[in-house]
Amino acid sequence: MKYKQQMRKAAGLILLLTMIVLPFLSPVQQYLSIPTEWTTFQEQGISSVPAIKEIDEAEGSSLHALQSSDGITSSDEFFYNVAGFPLKKINVDYLDDFKVIPGGQSIGVKLHTKGVLVVGHHQVKTDSEQVSPGEKAGIQVGDILLKINGEELEEMADMAPIVKTAGEDDKDLKLTVKRGEEVFDTNLTPTYDVKDQKYRIGLYIRDSAAGIGTMTFYDPASKKYGALGHVISDMDTQKPIEIHDGTIVRSNVTSIQKGSEGVPGEKRAEFSAERNRIGEITKNSPFGIFGKLDDSITNGVNDQPLPIALSHEVKEGPAKILTVVKGEEVQEFDVEVVSTVPQKQPATKGMVVKITDPELLKETGGIVQGMSGSPIIQNGKLIGAVTHVFVNDPTSGYGVHIEWMLQEAGIDIYKDQAS
Repeated sequence: MKYKQQMRKAAGLILLLTMIVLPFLSPVQQYLSIPTEWTTFQEQGISSVPAIKEIDEAEGSSLHALQSSDGITSSDEFFYNVAGFPLKKINVDYLDDFKVIPGGQSIGVKLHTKGVLVVGHHQVKTDSEQVSPGEKAGIQVGDILLKINGEELEEMADMAPIVKTAGEDDKDLKLTVKRGEEVFDTNLTPTYDVKDQKYRIGLYIRDSAAGIGTMTFYDPASKKYGALGHVISDMDTQKPIEIHDGTIVRSNVTSIQKGSEGVPGEKRAEFSAERNRIGEITKNSPFGIFGKLDDSITNGVNDQPLPIALSHEVKEGPAKILTVVKGEEVQEFDVEVVSTVPQKQPATKGMVVKITDPELLKETGGIVQGMSGSPIIQNGKLIGAVTHVFVNDPTSGYGVHIEWMLQEAGIDIYKDQAS
């Protein structure tokens, strides 16, 4: 009886050790690393699956892939056999091959807001008090003034004569206001400012914004482009700018303020919104700015169309970025993809990227403002764009997968699969 108990304990111990050790065995790790579903482009084929490539390259591997259909179709099934026994199946969906031209150019950005953006309250001095008519009317910072007396507002200059007339006639202004997704009307009474001797509404407003960034890509067929990799927000309200229209122009980098721990650096550049226009802006989203180019543009480093990598195809390891540190010259620099997250749904922070190039670190200290949108290239594929810098470590920051920027640009790489 005692002998049987000892045997049970020994068998249990052996089973426990087997369960602990089993996941660490190379064949088991290979098996677990093989996905059951995979999407890739026809040109890349089944070899794009990292696990399959590793297994094919491993000496003496007893794991083999057998294709269930002849040639490349819109989908395939692959079976993995060990000693003639099928152990796992992977379904592979093929997308039509698609290539874009990488950017890297420094661009100037000029946005015109949809309506007029309220960025602050202003106190109007009367004979007896100081008051903000706009604040009294319930208008908040971040609100967008869409209409005044039923007329659409397109720029700040539209307001001045209407405010003057209403004040002199002692009439209220009817404002149509957008706050988030809500649109409502409110009445505002212009107040005479005894100091400036003008009628005022007590609001600081803005109808445009400007800045610099980096071109990420453009589609040579449609001329659709994507840049920046993140939304443009108003500097005062920190809210995304709803655009009416906008333009991108060529930009000349004049100097760089290096980044340091706790202090992000920035590119300093000059551009003219009236000259050197290269395209229009039709969309400002969490994934960047998008629109159409007037004509093809070049970077002088890599002007050939490149295939793209889907989010699950991006690997940790060496990569390159294209960006400008002086004038308009696009240069290629070494970086490392520290981590990447395969994403089934669009998300802005898909990668962590670290600058490793000594020359770029010397010039900028790492990632700086204005570098946002710099394309990331890995193994000959465009995989995404630099978007944000870590404040406490300027050598590193986030990147967005190119898959989501293409989607925001209105380029549907999944069209055949969806149909």
